[in-house]
Order: sequence, then structure tokens, then C-alpha cells
Amino acid sequence: MVMGALGELVAALVLRDGDALAVKTGEGGHYLHADAQWLAWFGFESGQVIGCSDASVFDSATAAALRAADQAALSKSGALTTEHKFDWRGARREFSVLRQRLDSRDGQAVLGAVWRDLLPQRRREVQRVAAIAQLEEQQRANEQLRREMLDHTLRDSESGLYNSAHFEDQLRREVDLSTREHREFALVSIEVDPLSADTAALGDAARMRVFEAVGRLLRGNTRAMDASCRFDETRFGVLLSGVGLATAHSRMEGLRRQCATQIVAHEGRDIGFTASMGVASFPHTAHSQEALRTACDLALADARQRGGNHVTLASIRFDPAP
Repeated sequence: MVMGALGELVAALVLRDGDALAVKTGEGGHYLHADAQWLAWFGFESGQVIGCSDASVFDSATAAALRAADQAALSKSGALTTEHKFDWRGARREFSVLRQRLDSRDGQAVLGAVWRDLLPQRRREVQRVAAIAQLEEQQRANEQLRREMLDHTLRDSESGLYNSAHFEDQLRREVDLSTREHREFALVSIEVDPLSADTAALGDAARMRVFEAVGRLLRGNTRAMDASCRFDETRFGVLLSGVGLATAHSRMEGLRRQCATQIVAHEGRDIGFTASMGVASFPHTAHSQEALRTACDLALADARQRGGNHVTLASIRFDPAP
């Protein structure tokens, strides 16, 4: 009966590498066969479990769970797969067991079971998840590096502000957005006033310290949605997104005061500087990008004509009534 049942079981079930095969009687659940892999998992010698039931092999809770799964499989016409987790000799074991009822030649029910160790699969899954997490982390690091490298190419090395080309791109996008959504924004032209003769005598290094200080002040007085840039040695620009003329004037007046009170240390000398600013807004003082730049520059020229250290607003357009 056993050999015939085993032949039918092998024909019905395909064992993969690492699987184990066990066969029990349907009536009492006594082992008729356990292959070398099954015996090796649980530390038994050949023939040691033959004739035994799960109650004499495993603890009571595990034996009860195995017997319940056996009974369920015996009542089915097809295969039944269940998972079993239990402690065995101090180690946690996890198995998937595929059971199928087979009738012997004398009509007695025989239960065949293919056991599959799930721990290697679990370990591979943990390793896979860890590998995916590591790959995602590497991708995030690469993306951050890419953004930093891109940002580096877009910024002036001395002031840390955007270069003029990137600033113009930002300005074009802001004009398009404001036109579509009927919102306002402000543009500011800033020029460092002529340095004192003593400061100018300190050379290019002293001028660089002044430009670095202006860059720090601009970064500290603008939001993430704003943009600031350095056009040349003395000229800077600021785009204030969603800000009207009055608010822009208030913010730039605060910046002007900070510039006037900023002290730059260079070679044991304290250097002071001031800045002039022209403020224009879209669409109140201009209806196009070029007109906005022109209005801003005219306002800056007016501030310079007033002696510097001044914030001047561009004139508001008044379109004639239709």
C-alpha cells in the first residue's frame, strides 16, 4: 500500500529542490514515509518516525494544527496548502505544506504532503526589500547630487545667487504664470553704491567680501518661491513672487537698512556699504517682461540720482478708459 501510494503521490505532486515528502495514513495520521530532507529538518534517523503520529513528534499545539490541516485536506478532492509556524529545538521554523488525499489500492485513504521550508524564501524577501531600499536610497542620493551639481552651475560662485541666465528663465515663467492667473509679482534692480575711497583701495578682495555680504542678505530676505541673482560686479536682481508694489517696497526698504548697517570684516578692517534699489511690479507698472525690466531700471536710476542708499518705486501705469 505504501509504495503504491508513494508512486501516485510523486506522479501527482512535483517536488522542487529543497522540498520534503511525507506520507501518513488517513485514519490515524501515522507516518508511512518521510524522506531524507524531512528527517534532516527535524533531526530524526531513517525509520524513526514511521508508525508515529504528530502528537508523538511535535508539541501539542503544533500537532493539533497539523492534524486539523490533515483532516481538511482529507475532506477535499484536490490539494490544500497551509502554512505552519512553530518553534523546533530552540529555532523558529516556517513551512508551507501542500497536502493531497490519495486512495490506496485497498481503498484506504492515504495523505501525501510536500513540505517547503519558507525561511530561505523569507530571508530572500528581506534581502530583496533591503536591496530595493538601498537602491532607492542610492537613487535619492544621486538625484540630490544631480540637483546640487545643477544648482551649482546655475549660481554665481561669489554671491551664491542665481546667474543671470537662470534668473531670466525664472522671470519668463513668472510673467507667464501671472498672466494666466491674473496675479501680481515684483521685480527689483539693486546696485551697490560706489564704495568709499578707503574700501576701493583695498582692492578686489574687499569688493568680493561686499558682494558676498549682499548675497547673504538677499538669500536671507527672500522666500523659496522668490529668486535673486547677480548680474555683474555691482548689479543684483530680485523676483518677488505674488507680491505687490507696496509689499515689495516695504521688504526692500528693510533690506536697504540692513545693507547700510552691515559691517564686512576684511584684513582687520571694517567695511561698510550701501545699495540703491528700483522696484517695479507686474502688471501695475508694466504689462510685458521687457517693459518691466525697463521700468525697474528707470526706478533704480532715479534712486541713484537721489544720492544712492534709496528705494524708488516705478510709476504705476494708468491706461486710458475705453
